[in-house]
Amino acid sequence: MKIIPAIDLMEGKVVRLFRGDAEQKSIYSDEPIKIAKQWETSGADLIHLVDLDAALGRGSNWELVKKIVKELSIPIQVAGGLRNEATITEALSIASKVVLGTLAFKNKQLLKKLLSDFGNDRIVISTDHVDGNIVVDGWKKNTGTNLIDGLNDFLEMGFSEFLLTNVNRDGTLQGPDLKFLKKACDINGTKIIASGGISNINDVLQVKNCNAYGVILGKALYENRISIKEAKKMI
Repeated sequence: MKIIPAIDLMEGKVVRLFRGDAEQKSIYSDEPIKIAKQWETSGADLIHLVDLDAALGRGSNWELVKKIVKELSIPIQVAGGLRNEATITEALSIASKVVLGTLAFKNKQLLKKLLSDFGNDRIVISTDHVDGNIVVDGWKKNTGTNLIDGLNDFLEMGFSEFLLTNVNRDGTLQGPDLKFLKKACDINGTKIIASGGISNINDVLQVKNCNAYGVILGKALYENRISIKEAKKMI
């Protein structure tokens, strides 16, 4: 299982939100490059780099994203505000993967083109959900699509890697949503990255036992409740 620290950027700082609410944010550093290098040195398999300002339609940290990618040698997946072909193509020119959420549900034709142009190993579909109902637009809009149905639809299109976040658990340290995670991991052909609620090393073990492909470490990592080294020993 991949150990994947998250670096969420807002106004050039490393932050974590509570259930995706920009008004409930904790600022952990104003040196994102230093943080990224720290996670790389600690043994991270991959960095999950999110431009929250772009995701929420309130700005961009793109220049900073480029600097971070340039400084690291481990793979980086870029997320947040990737809603047109030009932006996605530019992101894939520097990063290993992109994470697509809103676009994946709103523009299936472009999604198919991106799949053809870049292959499924470079595109992660973000299936953010509120108790099994997929949400988009910075988690503000319910798509009306059931999580399991959505995963199966994307599998049929040719995608295999998914980022799974229960919004109600994100940034809460209340433990992962194992119910929906297990259902998603049990679907043949899926590679599920679990995100949201991780609070300690036991949570990581539970995610591993669901046969997840990877786990995102966020708030627990920044508040020293868990370390990358410790998590790596569990897998």
